[in-house]
Amino acid sequence: MASTATMRTSMALLLRTLSSKARTFHPHSPSLSWARCNPLLPAPQSRDITTSRRSYAAIASAQSPFRKWGEIRSFLIVVLTLKLMQPATEFKSFSVDDRPGEQCIVMKGNFGEDETIKMEATMFDGFMTVPRTGLDASGSDVRLHVSLLVDISKADGSEDMEFLCSVWPNRIEIQNLYMLRRDKITGQPYMGPKFGSLKYDFQTAIKEFLRVRGIDSELCFFLHEYMMNKDRIELIQWLRKLNSFIAK
Repeated sequence: MASTATMRTSMALLLRTLSSKARTFHPHSPSLSWARCNPLLPAPQSRDITTSRRSYAAIASAQSPFRKWGEIRSFLIVVLTLKLMQPATEFKSFSVDDRPGEQCIVMKGNFGEDETIKMEATMFDGFMTVPRTGLDASGSDVRLHVSLLVDISKADGSEDMEFLCSVWPNRIEIQNLYMLRRDKITGQPYMGPKFGSLKYDFQTAIKEFLRVRGIDSELCFFLHEYMMNKDRIELIQWLRKLNSFIAK
């Protein structure tokens, strides 16, 4: 708990420092026209060129977003030394392939003797806001979104079932259901109707089909917890690269 709180405080300070510095230096901002900047410049004066150069260097240093890089780096050091959860390598009967540096993970498993299940899940790629409930009902909460592609294939080489899903913290929404024979796709195959347009009983049966194969609310919770940790890991790796590059 202390590590999480320290990370959040450090990251908040880091981002606030970076954003406040960035606002002071906009060399390519289209709103800063010459007509608006000209009154801010000092009137031309006759002066020694070495003094002029020294003054310009001082001004440039004061305006640079890296003027206090030492302060920013101190925040980086705190963040980079925090311990993170080791990514899980399995969930129920599924193996988990993390793929560091990429924005997705791959999960594989089997069902019965002749079914192979492969899932590809993205890091958080969207969100929606929902009204708060309970005693503190003012304002709204944010629910993050994970995209999930589920492929189910049979050992006999028949067509595969492919599901395109939205994974919210507490539920899976099926967006599309495809039947594909990958080795014989020619032209533009018929992809089927939108899943939401199908009869309710049919939708319920398909959801149950997925549930018994482990694609359920527990998977939702696992993916959101996993992606929260992966997001931190990828951010820290990115910060390490940034720190290494600027420190050279």
